[in-house]
Amino acid sequence: MRVYNFSAGPAVMPEEVLEKAAGEMLEQGGSGQSVMEMSHRSKEYETVQNECEALLRETLAIPGNYRVLFTQGGAHMQFEMVPLNLMVKGKADFVVTGQWAGKAYSEAKKYGAANLVASSEDKTFSYIPALDSSKFDKDADYFHICQNNTIFGTRFPELPETGGVPLVADMSSCILSEPVDVSKYGLIYACAQKNMGPAGVTVVIIREDLIRDLSGSKVPVMLRYQIYAENNSLYNTPPTFAIYMCGLVLKWIKEKGGLTAMKSLNEKKAAVLYDYLDSSKLFKSTVEKKFRSLMNAPFVTGNEKLDKKFIKEAKEAGFVNLGGHRSVGGMRASIYNAMPVEGVEKLVAFMKKFEEENL
Repeated sequence: MRVYNFSAGPAVMPEEVLEKAAGEMLEQGGSGQSVMEMSHRSKEYETVQNECEALLRETLAIPGNYRVLFTQGGAHMQFEMVPLNLMVKGKADFVVTGQWAGKAYSEAKKYGAANLVASSEDKTFSYIPALDSSKFDKDADYFHICQNNTIFGTRFPELPETGGVPLVADMSSCILSEPVDVSKYGLIYACAQKNMGPAGVTVVIIREDLIRDLSGSKVPVMLRYQIYAENNSLYNTPPTFAIYMCGLVLKWIKEKGGLTAMKSLNEKKAAVLYDYLDSSKLFKSTVEKKFRSLMNAPFVTGNEKLDKKFIKEAKEAGFVNLGGHRSVGGMRASIYNAMPVEGVEKLVAFMKKFEEENL
């Protein structure tokens, strides 16, 4: 019996996608072999990867002057790759709104001058700080944000106006959850294990003019966007099965109505959960209303023992992975695209029951 999985990642996947993959486990597309067995140099696999990229371009309406790259190493590797590839003048701006934004900032300091424009650490990253454009470095190579904060449950309600400085966004936990104007960004990166597919592949969407020729530089070959772009992300063996699964998820999104439909679904689920949290006498959201994520909703009771009791009883009732990140505790419900409305409604019903029994 399948449970309701509220994990922040690896996260719940659409059942239709899992069933499709199961049906093709031994043979994909009449090839006589599993995707996991295909040579990454074969025409059969090339078709799989090209279809995935084409679907991603269609889904996000990616302009023609952007390249789609499939990398490994998760967002953590992008904390290195972004400065190594984009820091031409050795300067970049950062807004630190949580752990992952903080790590990107810390790593960038190894390669140049990282300017901290603003931070919300003063209130445990429970909001998105107001940005003072006078603190922006107009000569920066890029301006970095984490658009949705998986751990602390915040999101940017609007993008910063960076002028001619390329905006770089970590969209790991919000990509494919709603329509995005890709042209507003210089580079987007996202690890797949939230809304795109299983762990193992990271997607980079980068404007072509930002792909530098690093031939002869000391930047390791596998940390150069140039190498991925020149080799169609096939310089080495890519995470073939993860890319195949990403393609199946994109087909599922298309069948469900695309990103407009995903946004509507996600807003409905978030409203069910947040409306209850705002009315509850036991549970409390930890995020200021204006900045609440549609994907990740942290909450607490204010009593650590009661939090642990809730997590234990919720698991016994079929609601799993509700524990908050190890760095903050409490609870967190991640309600990505594949989480059905029914799952959130049943979770809230369970929370109401728990509240009645523990007040």
